[in-house]
Amino acid sequence: MDNKKYLDVIDQNASLFTDVSDKIWEYAELSLMEFQSAELYCKVLKDAGFEVETPVAGIKTAFKAIYGSGKPVIGILAEYDALSGLSQIGGATERKELVPNGCGHGCGHNMLGAGAMAAAFAVKKYLEDGHSGTVIFYGCPGEEGGAAKAFMARDRIWKELDAALTWHPSSVNQVTSGTCNTCIQVEYKFTGVASHASGAPELGRSALDAVELMNVGVQFLREHMPDSARIHYAITDAGGNSPNVVQPHAQVLYMVRSQLAKDALALEKRVDKIAEGAALMTETSVKKRFIDGCSNTVPNKVLETLLWKNFNEVGVPTYTKEEEEYAKAIISSYEMTNDDLPGDACDESEEIAAWVDKVSQHATIPLNNFLIPYHFSTRQRMGSTDVGDVSWLVPTAQINVVTFPSKAPGHSWQNVSCGKTSIGHKGLLTAGKVLAATAIELFESPRYLEQAKEEFEKRAAGGYYCPVPDDAVPTVVGGKMD
Repeated sequence: MDNKKYLDVIDQNASLFTDVSDKIWEYAELSLMEFQSAELYCKVLKDAGFEVETPVAGIKTAFKAIYGSGKPVIGILAEYDALSGLSQIGGATERKELVPNGCGHGCGHNMLGAGAMAAAFAVKKYLEDGHSGTVIFYGCPGEEGGAAKAFMARDRIWKELDAALTWHPSSVNQVTSGTCNTCIQVEYKFTGVASHASGAPELGRSALDAVELMNVGVQFLREHMPDSARIHYAITDAGGNSPNVVQPHAQVLYMVRSQLAKDALALEKRVDKIAEGAALMTETSVKKRFIDGCSNTVPNKVLETLLWKNFNEVGVPTYTKEEEEYAKAIISSYEMTNDDLPGDACDESEEIAAWVDKVSQHATIPLNNFLIPYHFSTRQRMGSTDVGDVSWLVPTAQINVVTFPSKAPGHSWQNVSCGKTSIGHKGLLTAGKVLAATAIELFESPRYLEQAKEEFEKRAAGGYYCPVPDDAVPTVVGGKMD
């Protein structure tokens, strides 16, 4: 069917979506603390006629916005959390903090949520025209540290869907495929005994010694874990600033990754034992606190192919000379860069790599104004996303749309700067159209959903191992939620 009148809803309300994106950019709220952002979304969605439910899965900044009735039920996923230490003046081509030591949307989640909402508005218009089915727009906080989608997966919320769609801001236009790593984040807090480090060192029990011994133990563990696994850590409390006091408290935050959740959980248990051993060696005590966890993604070729078809029909953003000059200036500010061709598929397909090399002028153009040819993959990539937990419970697929200049470094001030420009606005509106067109096609052609579900059942046959314990609560690093 002709989707133009439904996609036109996005152009007709473009200022609403870009204004929401810009406001979320200004709020720049950290994971699980996105109270203003969630409130704004809920108000806009209620005013538009959606039925809004909040909180979700016990998370105060999570919500659902529902329109329609009956089957099929299509979910559109949004994120809106920022990152610490990345405050930046929007549109600037050099590092200029907007707020000293403030936060910023270095991953573009302000645009992610607004673009997803644009798609929900277009689908709502389709349903208003007498078509059966339901669209649910999910407000998913804490992707950068909180993994709300995984908590929602633990509560089986995603099982209410027939399919889920989402997108992510990027420096390339592509349909994403392949898988990634499961990631589990755990905090270890050691408690010892303070004492004068010189006058009575024998009376002290150093919590910092325990942290350091734990870290050494984990370094030896690295020799005996799979090549595909990863372990990272950060000392979040070193026990104080006085070296002449035996540190009575210290804590360290660990991230344990492996492709499958069951393997990451097993590896994390080995890290637990090392923490317990460090406490024994130092005669301190240790408490473990689960922070978050997310699973690897399950690719779905049926949905990915449909997304790519609609991406082709919608087209990619085009740019003005001024936008290209801005992008060039941003690129010149990168501290490090590489010669890699844009697009995940270039790593696996020589044919696609040759095509991309040509259209990107050997990866030298400032804005990648082309769509990467689709390539289905099962390859493991080292990053992690809680979209993975959704994909273990329901057929799921996502796209990337250009909102940043070529080769933009992830989680950077450059990305924050771009997130409040016309480049970012064009990207989020394009993403909204691609997601909306795909959702409408799923409503119109049930065979696609049937095929996607058949594929899902095969690829997810191993079963879902939720990385979130039954008794875990959504947690802000450094303290529990209010």
